[in-house]
Amino acid sequence: MAQHDFAYRSSGSYLNVGRRDDAPYGLAGLTFDGAVTNRPGARFGPQAIRLASQMLCDATHPHFDTTPLDLLSDAGDLALPNTGIEAMRAALMPQAAELLRRHHMVWLGGDHSVTLPLLRALNQLHGGPVAMVHFDAHCDTWTSHFGEPSGHGTWVYEAMQEGLLLPRASVQIGIRSSGERAAREYVNEMGGRVYTARELRGLESPAQLAPVLGEIRARMAAAGNPPLYLTLDIDCLDPAFAPGTGTPEPGGLSSNQVLSIIEELADLNWCGMDCVEVAPPYDHAELTSNAASTFVWTYLCGQIAKRGRQSATAA
Repeated sequence: MAQHDFAYRSSGSYLNVGRRDDAPYGLAGLTFDGAVTNRPGARFGPQAIRLASQMLCDATHPHFDTTPLDLLSDAGDLALPNTGIEAMRAALMPQAAELLRRHHMVWLGGDHSVTLPLLRALNQLHGGPVAMVHFDAHCDTWTSHFGEPSGHGTWVYEAMQEGLLLPRASVQIGIRSSGERAAREYVNEMGGRVYTARELRGLESPAQLAPVLGEIRARMAAAGNPPLYLTLDIDCLDPAFAPGTGTPEPGGLSSNQVLSIIEELADLNWCGMDCVEVAPPYDHAELTSNAASTFVWTYLCGQIAKRGRQSATAA
């Protein structure tokens, strides 16, 4: 297959690593933004996040005191159609399933419509629904996508309807966009928990966020500590921290808030992560891609610290 058949596949590698089938952790780019409703450009997100990771140098995390450098495989950008959401999802799911069998995966988007096939693949792997922590400005629970049945704002509703998520172990963080009440409150009414950005104003440190962290832990414990998936839409951040995204919403989270939550919950039963909606054409001084790269790096280091480097190497 000619390389130009998938024009947006980037050649860079996150943290300058290549593909290693024996690595316990994996990374792949999902260069699709055919479902955006405002500004396109997230197909360039994986390349920008990888390039931003070059500033991490030896990549030793200051809190977890570990690095993913020798434990990480980068599968590059997966071969996906550039338009057509159903064709993208059909192409993504088998590729995702293959990688999930070998690695604890982190996915670089791409728009948020890529998360639904990832959840389908995780359900196959784990034999049932998973728990979810979802950072976003938008609830993504609309029942249609501007007249179409599916898009980057419907995937949570679709996942709930398909039984891919455990409702009471599903938590949304940073929600603040305009939207009808039925969509805004959908996860709450299904038994989950929605933390709006307004609720979280002024809460940044682990001590200040303790009630939030405690409720998330309690929900996971009540569900039997199931596999937990982290999906992070970069527009959860205020545009001051992440201008490079397709649908920016003022009044969002700070980088400190997101890092505090990822760091403090690193010991939960995580089964993977995606970071989506980074749109470099609208970024300034690489603020957005640097934030995304740091979130991914922090997640990976937290998992390695939890499992221990020796056991991770042997995995």
